[in-house]
Amino acid sequence: MLTLHPLLRFALISVVLYLVWFFGYEHYLALDGRLDAVLTHNIAAVSAAILRLLGFPAAVSPAQANLILLANQPTVFIGAYCDGMVLYALFSGFVLAFPGGGWHKLWFIPLGVLLIYSVNILRIVALCLNHQYSHQTVDFNHHYTFTFIVYGFIFLLWIWWATRLATRNAASPVQHAHA
Repeated sequence: MLTLHPLLRFALISVVLYLVWFFGYEHYLALDGRLDAVLTHNIAAVSAAILRLLGFPAAVSPAQANLILLANQPTVFIGAYCDGMVLYALFSGFVLAFPGGGWHKLWFIPLGVLLIYSVNILRIVALCLNHQYSHQTVDFNHHYTFTFIVYGFIFLLWIWWATRLATRNAASPVQHAHA
């Protein structure tokens, strides 16, 4: 059986996953729009609910399901690129391409996606509050501060995978008894 160098294996799997993403999402799901619509509406609804729990008069616009209102004023519009789908795919693709046990991947990928979803919700909540209290900094924070935080969080998840979970099986090679 052909054995590939781990770096070559990682690169090949990454290319295949990218092609699956490119043709599956970019040329079908994104054009269809239904998945992004469901995700953006869900993120808006959950973010508005958290804002209400914190005592803010938040709601989702009845006319636009991906627009959060604070005190009946448009505050944050959640576009398809902000729904986290690309982040979930990026994170999952890295874990799938990186060596490691299949059972660990089965629980780590859904956990990671859930954590990334949660960080994205907190990002939207923070952007709403940022809009309310410091409107002039929203654009900078949206494009730089929160992007750095979200990608930094994903990087930490990858580090956790690469150093703690993926290496468990590789760190203890099978010992053969000599007769």
